[in-house]
Amino acid sequence: MKQIAITGGKGGTGKSTVATALAVALGKKHKVLLVDADVDCPNDHLLLGIKRKKVKTVRQRIPKLNEDKCAKCGLCSTVCKVNAVFGPKGKMPIFMQQQCNGCGACVLSCPAKAISWAKKEIGYVYKGKGHGIDFISGELKVNEAVSEFVVSALKEISKEIGKKYDFVVVDTAAGTHCDVIEALKGADVALAVTEPTPLGQHDLELIMNLLKRLGINFEIILNRFEEGNTALIEDSAAMHGKKIWGKIPYKKEIMEAYSKGVPVEDNSIGKIMELVE
Repeated sequence: MKQIAITGGKGGTGKSTVATALAVALGKKHKVLLVDADVDCPNDHLLLGIKRKKVKTVRQRIPKLNEDKCAKCGLCSTVCKVNAVFGPKGKMPIFMQQQCNGCGACVLSCPAKAISWAKKEIGYVYKGKGHGIDFISGELKVNEAVSEFVVSALKEISKEIGKKYDFVVVDTAAGTHCDVIEALKGADVALAVTEPTPLGQHDLELIMNLLKRLGINFEIILNRFEEGNTALIEDSAAMHGKKIWGKIPYKKEIMEAYSKGVPVEDNSIGKIMELVE
């Protein structure tokens, strides 16, 4: 099994378009699992017209206060780094669940042992299939903040079932935050999708630095390459000892496929597939 991560420092570069098109192209010759790990805004199922079925509810631990034991010392609020506890000394603390990341500092610091653990629902995992591939995705519940827990649950499932596939294609969120790092774990190679603009160059630098720090081999895919300054991306690639591995044109046919929810088919995707294989 070979795991390919499709990632990028900037949103809107065509990351999901590449991920879905590559997965479907590979699926014509191989057994493929597509994992949509952009849990804040999952849309691969929309691009492919796949109907999803919920298979798992993801829960996160949160602190639970026993008011009868609470000494009202306020220590729990001082150790909380995400300001999820409001507890001035002499007052009963108030826990704000949506802000909590479950770190456990309040539980460990409470001298009265008044804080224990409960759980809350923060997201879901879905499955589906279509166009010759299997599909799983995660989705963060509205008003929740810790998306990496949903990504982690999604990756656990993909790890369990991934051995029966030739390729696992993981579509990460944009950026370099914890949810992206979690999605990149275990990747054999990452394809960093960018565009020929100053913003594209800046955010490509961010994702390349992250991938190097994680020790993940990567290549660069340039989308809409005729519509900007390709030299910007070539310069950044050269600084990291890389060349642009694949170029995708700005074509009406690609935009129409995207808007209709059907897989993109283009010679550029075929060339990327050949290199991945």
